[in-house]
Amino acid sequence: MPERTDDVPALTNDLVALHSSDPATVYLSCLVRMQAPTIGAVEAALYADRSVIRHHAMRRTLWVMTPEVTRLAHAACTAKIAATERRRTLKAMVESTSIANPAEWFDDGLAEITSLLRSDGPLGTRDIGRMLPHLVVPVVFGPPKSSATLNAHTKILQGAGFDGSIVRVQPTGTWMSSEYLWSDAAEWFGGPISGLEIRPAAAELVRLYLLRFGPCTETDLRWWFGETATLIRNALADLEAVELSLDDGSTGWLAPGDDEPTADVQPWVRLLPGLDPTPMGWKERDWYLQPEHVGRLFDRFGNAGPTIWADGRVVGGWIQRPDGSIIVDVLEPLGGRHQHLLDEAVEEMEQMLDGTVIKPRFPSNHQKALLVENS
Repeated sequence: MPERTDDVPALTNDLVALHSSDPATVYLSCLVRMQAPTIGAVEAALYADRSVIRHHAMRRTLWVMTPEVTRLAHAACTAKIAATERRRTLKAMVESTSIANPAEWFDDGLAEITSLLRSDGPLGTRDIGRMLPHLVVPVVFGPPKSSATLNAHTKILQGAGFDGSIVRVQPTGTWMSSEYLWSDAAEWFGGPISGLEIRPAAAELVRLYLLRFGPCTETDLRWWFGETATLIRNALADLEAVELSLDDGSTGWLAPGDDEPTADVQPWVRLLPGLDPTPMGWKERDWYLQPEHVGRLFDRFGNAGPTIWADGRVVGGWIQRPDGSIIVDVLEPLGGRHQHLLDEAVEEMEQMLDGTVIKPRFPSNHQKALLVENS
């Protein structure tokens, strides 16, 4: 954690991928690891250099990855999601529209959208609907008591995003916005996302994950990837992962060649944002977080709120007041040196945000209460 770099692609690769379900996480996860942190540097990597890409992948969630990792994640995780999503959309179109041949209509619509993006893109979902109004057909999803109605062109865009033919690019609002413009994938970064085979892609992605997060258990692997035991076990066998016994007696896994002891580092403290890749890297967390603190810092789905880290352990959480100042929730005693480092980390975060208030998408119940108490 202490090493810093302004190379956003290298930083992203070091974490395998950045969580993008909350757009602010991408920026904050980078800023806290940069030597000269700026929002502009992250935006340049995303939209000028195009050295990192936003794409759905592991656990059906949105990530930011380098092109190489994006292709691995697409083959290992996303391609099957795209196929499932297409079947679901076509079924809903059969049940709730008068379209005679939904599959043909869907493919023709995608061809029109792709052609439009190549000529006039990037474009937002609303712009595409306005320019291709015949694709704005209501489609009902789900049973009557819990149904949702979405326009067909929106589902075409979502499906095309899953299959990698188009990609989300600039946000339509600020850097914290979760609505994006769309672009043709091949034009955006010079080649297709799809094309790799699932099994070797999964093995390489598991290797990258183990290099960053190992030793990990099979439970950790399955949770992080959102994949079946069969895929994970095949990947571990294919890459010849190193099996070892962990302190609690469970079986852990390391990437080949990653079994050398790590060097000691100087004391450090860092504030990490909600959904940061580090706390989200493991399902089994007892070795870095006291079990009684999980409910204070994670929601019931396993999503991490903002955390305070000291020397490789979570020691508390943090959140912002409406005026931009930071409240810390320290859960373990800190010595004088670490308290000083925490004060510095809070000051650094406040300076980086410069009055911008980040509202985490997945705050824990305790962090919500903490904000109410201190507002």
